[in-house]
Amino acid sequence: MPLLAERGVSLSREQVYRLVTQPPQRMSMDTLVALCDIFGCTPNDLIKPMVVNAQVKKAAGGEEEPLSLTERRTTIRRPGAP
Repeated sequence: MPLLAERGVSLSREQVYRLVTQPPQRMSMDTLVALCDIFGCTPNDLIKPMVVNAQVKKAAGGEEEPLSLTERRTTIRRPGAP
């Protein structure tokens, strides 16, 4: 917690515990940048992209084939920004 606080990120003890013990569902960019600075790494070292709940469509003959994934541009929203 003190290392995060030095970088302007204040998390409760419970939030830090959850961050350490289980994969986060979401994380602010400020927290991610602070963690990268603390560990001396890049986001790629901390994040492993994976497909979850991939949808499939039924093909003729009963075979399943994965649906194609489309790219989507990510939007980063900061609190208090217009």
